[in-house]
Amino acid sequence: MDAAPAAAPEDVEAVRARYARFARDEAPGRSALYAEWATGVAEDPEIAGILARIPAVRRQPPLVFAVSRLLGAPLEGFPAWAVWGRAHAEALIVETARRSLQTNEPLRCAALLPALSLIDGPVALLELGASAGLCLYPDRYSYRFDRGGQTHALDPAAGASRVVLRAELRGHPRLRMPRIGWRGGIDLEPRDAADPDDRRFLETLAWPGEEGRADRIRAALDIARDAPPVLVRGDASDPAVLSRAASVVPEELTLVVTTPGVLPHIPRAGRERVVELLAGGEIAGRPVRWITVDPPSLHDAWRGPVPADAEGFVLALDAEPLAVVDPLGARVVWRHGSDRPRR
Repeated sequence: MDAAPAAAPEDVEAVRARYARFARDEAPGRSALYAEWATGVAEDPEIAGILARIPAVRRQPPLVFAVSRLLGAPLEGFPAWAVWGRAHAEALIVETARRSLQTNEPLRCAALLPALSLIDGPVALLELGASAGLCLYPDRYSYRFDRGGQTHALDPAAGASRVVLRAELRGHPRLRMPRIGWRGGIDLEPRDAADPDDRRFLETLAWPGEEGRADRIRAALDIARDAPPVLVRGDASDPAVLSRAASVVPEELTLVVTTPGVLPHIPRAGRERVVELLAGGEIAGRPVRWITVDPPSLHDAWRGPVPADAEGFVLALDAEPLAVVDPLGARVVWRHGSDRPRR
């Protein structure tokens, strides 16, 4: 197979700028190794040129770094990673081009739970961008919310789960285990929790230095493997795909569609279709509740003021803002009904 042509200079500079931004703004506090790798890419035109040959929509640092680890890159400093990258450039380009950033983080259920607690069950959960469906099991996980030094514990009816989700909580939302009668999802490339290759890829998406995250994903994959959700391959921004998925949900269940952090990754036209449909409150004539976790400026569908101090994403139910949350679920700052400043 012929090697891909050299990248255009403007693409190389775009990669260098993107990785410098990642090293400065995103990696600190989460992964010192990824910060070092990204800084190295930003300062090394040759390595940046290799990565610039990857399609632009697949050049995200967490995806490139995860794929490199999947292919055997050493968990060492940038010089060693760069040596590996030069030696395996073609494999890295090809493999990254066929992958997508399918961060399947069960901790996001800690952010979804306060909104789910406002909905009477039993419910049917339908997640858009579900990957392997690890955010479809909020009733199978244990929660430990830290509020002012006090721990609020919540466990499934059957007892403590192998997956324990720990999050900081501010405010006093209602917290209760949801009653889930059906769970399913839509994804362009669904992942199978029973497939060894899919499991390894999802575990590798955890960043080095994020303590316990890979173990948490592994344990959640076991839960999904033993009780598989209904996963549909398709474009969730297509109303026909959404309608087909909703049509198999039992009528006696309240349909709840979740979009936890997926909307920023959908092209604008498709995102606008999804938001308009879900904000309308029905799919193919069937009532639907919508729980989303989005950047505050992502769309204009909010039904109510967005918290002025929204440092993070916004949790909303039926487009009504409820809380400010960490995108991966590690923090919930409840704002619903509070007298906090708004805009």
